[in-house]
Amino acid sequence: MKPILAHADVSMAVDQDSNDAIGSMPTTSSASYAAHSPLLTAFDKFASSVTRWAGSPITFCSALLTVVLWAAVGPAFHYSEGWQLVINTGTTIITFLMVFLIQQSQNKDSVALHLKLNELLAANRHASNRMIGIEDLDEQDLRDVAMFYTKLAERAKTAGPHKEAHSIDEEGMPAGANGRV
Repeated sequence: MKPILAHADVSMAVDQDSNDAIGSMPTTSSASYAAHSPLLTAFDKFASSVTRWAGSPITFCSALLTVVLWAAVGPAFHYSEGWQLVINTGTTIITFLMVFLIQQSQNKDSVALHLKLNELLAANRHASNRMIGIEDLDEQDLRDVAMFYTKLAERAKTAGPHKEAHSIDEEGMPAGANGRV
């Protein structure tokens, strides 16, 4: 399998995108997404492992057992504020940390999905390559594209059984403020 970018290209791309925040997820159209950092790779592996573990039935049963045990010892502590503080503090800390780990996994999944869709668009000669990287458009440009597809759906309803192929490259599709799509 041929690498997407040569090593020199990756380091040059990283320099060009150095204004990205440290640890931020580059956009799928950014060449720096292909760059590898040992720290980010380690964090990604850790986040993936933890999110898989956190979603397992064993972890759910362990959490349920913890809550049941906590509730069972309530009478021994007279349902005191300290007793309540234990569960509140524990769940708050776990939730706070898990948000970041789950978000990392979501970011990775989202980028992978966009890259797969980009490949399908690039490989299909009837599809518009202008749709590649569309996730990086601003909100108004995305609304314009959505309006185009809404009008296309209305056209399909009125066309009845006659199937027509359409593309975003057709006339009437706004070019967007930045010239993309």
